[in-house]
Amino acid sequence: MRAHMREALSEGIRAASWGDVPIGAVVVDEHGTIIGRGRNERELRKDPSAHAEVVALREAAAHRGSWRLEGCTLVVTLEPCAMCAGTLLAARVDAVVFGAWDDKAGAVGSVYDLVRDGYLPQRAGVVGGVLAEECAEPIRAFFRDNDAANS
Repeated sequence: MRAHMREALSEGIRAASWGDVPIGAVVVDEHGTIIGRGRNERELRKDPSAHAEVVALREAAAHRGSWRLEGCTLVVTLEPCAMCAGTLLAARVDAVVFGAWDDKAGAVGSVYDLVRDGYLPQRAGVVGGVLAEECAEPIRAFFRDNDAANS
């Protein structure tokens, strides 16, 4: 999964070029093939739902010709928020692997744990902290640079 996380990191770096938080994601099928790529595109598309995970899941669904992504794993550089956790569950993704923890809005173990909530009809496995520092650094740098520019 480290190689796939590095692919997600590359996607995230692209998002910073248009002013979005550098978060990236890939969807990997049961054979280890990347079938969806995403990066934050909220600023680019003027779309509040254009998080890296949603963009990658949409591309994977188009690739498969189905919204059902059973057998797939979502690999993302930051712990998914509630919207993204709900979306990956709706897509029937088997597992989510993420890099940096999000202690403000994480919904896969930090603040909430939607993907393993026993009250919901779907669940997904979770692996957190993969290349955590490498994933956190571009995000920290983005906010550090934006804070400096706004002071």
